[in-house]
Amino acid sequence: MRAGSRNLRALGRLGGYLRPYRSQVALTFIALILAAGAVLAFGAGFRYLIDGAFGSGQATALDHALKAALIVVAVLALATFARAYLVTWLGERLVADLRKDVYGHVVGLSPSFFEVTRTGEVLSRLTADTSVVQSVISASLSQALRNILLLLGGLVLLFITNLKLTLLILVVVPLVVVPIVVIGRRVRALSRSAQDRVGDLSGHGEETLNAVHTVQAFAQERRERGVFERLAETAFGAATAYARARSVLAAVVITLVFGAIVVVLWIGGHDVLAGTITGGELAAFVFYASVVASAAGGLAEIMGDLQRAAGATERLFDLLDTEPLIKAPGEPMALPTPSKGAIKLNAVDFAYPLDPEKHVLRGMDLDVAPGETVALVGPSGAGKTTIFQLLMRFYDPAAGHLTFDGVDIKAIDPIDLRQRIGLVPQEPMIFSANAWDNIRYGRPDAGDDEVRAAAEAAAATSFIEELPDGFETFLGEKGVRLSGGQRQRIAIARAVLRDPTLLLLDEATSSLDAESERLVQEALERLRKGRTSLVIAHRLATVLNADRIVVLDEGQVAAMGSHHELIEQDGLYARLAELQFNIGDQLAAE
Repeated sequence: MRAGSRNLRALGRLGGYLRPYRSQVALTFIALILAAGAVLAFGAGFRYLIDGAFGSGQATALDHALKAALIVVAVLALATFARAYLVTWLGERLVADLRKDVYGHVVGLSPSFFEVTRTGEVLSRLTADTSVVQSVISASLSQALRNILLLLGGLVLLFITNLKLTLLILVVVPLVVVPIVVIGRRVRALSRSAQDRVGDLSGHGEETLNAVHTVQAFAQERRERGVFERLAETAFGAATAYARARSVLAAVVITLVFGAIVVVLWIGGHDVLAGTITGGELAAFVFYASVVASAAGGLAEIMGDLQRAAGATERLFDLLDTEPLIKAPGEPMALPTPSKGAIKLNAVDFAYPLDPEKHVLRGMDLDVAPGETVALVGPSGAGKTTIFQLLMRFYDPAAGHLTFDGVDIKAIDPIDLRQRIGLVPQEPMIFSANAWDNIRYGRPDAGDDEVRAAAEAAAATSFIEELPDGFETFLGEKGVRLSGGQRQRIAIARAVLRDPTLLLLDEATSSLDAESERLVQEALERLRKGRTSLVIAHRLATVLNADRIVVLDEGQVAAMGSHHELIEQDGLYARLAELQFNIGDQLAAE
């Protein structure tokens, strides 16, 4: 499919966002028609002045002409005001709705999408591209519609005024259309390229600024500055190439159009001298021809803006057209109430989309009874975190199935499923907000007393109250004002507040000092009572009290049992335990 047709369809799809505002659109078109009609009315006025007022020599004719002109000016001013305001309002409204739709869609996409798409690129589309669309809708599109009306109205009046001269004018049309088509394709491609390069620039900047501590720790400021400068120059080059092509398009069209008008006027002047037409007709014709030429030149200039908006719109609809891999079923099954938290994996195979040949889980079978605490241990890459992601239904298995309380999770609405799960990740996310909001993220309708109780259960109250404004303290970008252990306790409080049926702990105490770990372990012991818990632990000392320990190796269950049972089996778990506890003994002895 050609790029042009794709761009036109992308712009056409924006029309769907205008449907709820039909009345404003109708008023805008009325204002456009009145403004264009007022401009074209001046041509008839010129003809009347020259052939009527000046020809008769009567001053009253001039007075009538002045009154009519003032009325036309008033109509033009009011119509222009209404057009400018309504078009700006529609542009802002459309872009606000578009931004909400794009963000709402992107935030619901599967994690696999973000494995191959940079966050900075998405943010560039949400901000820069929508700003392009807004500016074009609010300004360029209004001018384009106005010029189209003037062009069409002017052509009709040209035919009425003088057929011969109008036909001569139209000879130039093919000469105008050809460069618009040829150069326009180049403009579209360069517009999309320029926007993509800005996306690359934004993506790199967002990534490095988020990792600024790592950049500075490895003294890579100069290197990253160089990379950013190269990307900025590439974006500049793409933008100037686009501007050059757009300028060429406008210059070619204006040259051809106005050149043709000069020639036609020369011919019309000879007709006046020969008495074929009157001076008033030629004056009106000149005015209409100027209006048509200006409208055509304006359209050529605006065409570049429209192509740029088309490229931005296409990029936005690319996001909206991205289908999430995980969707709610058409008729989701309801989970039993109250939920028990029984988990079952039956012959589960799984490979991540980026590497479909590498199976992370191979025929995995695992039953977890309601209220049971099961620890998952094993070397890196054994599949521990993958099990969590499948239970959260961030991905679906390639084979086999998972059930939650006896219901296949593919048959459950993902939101309903995730509302019954509390996750404490190894690297918790702290939002740019205060402690209240960060903990309440687990249950937004929770009251202050419930938030405080959750913080107390996670051993977080003491350090939060020591902050300058206590729970009201802004925690910084991604919780930069907190230590790693403090961020972890905020995440645990968030899970405590959620009061989930299934608790997923991914090395939840890995960042805590000995005293905090003891407090949090006690809190987690209380939290685990009466609910199912899956615990990933690299430090085996943290799972000694689990009801059952499942040892994973190469995507399969290598062994399971209690700590003492697994030690006696002298398998992988025994080797891991010997390595860790011996190292611990050595460190304690030093």
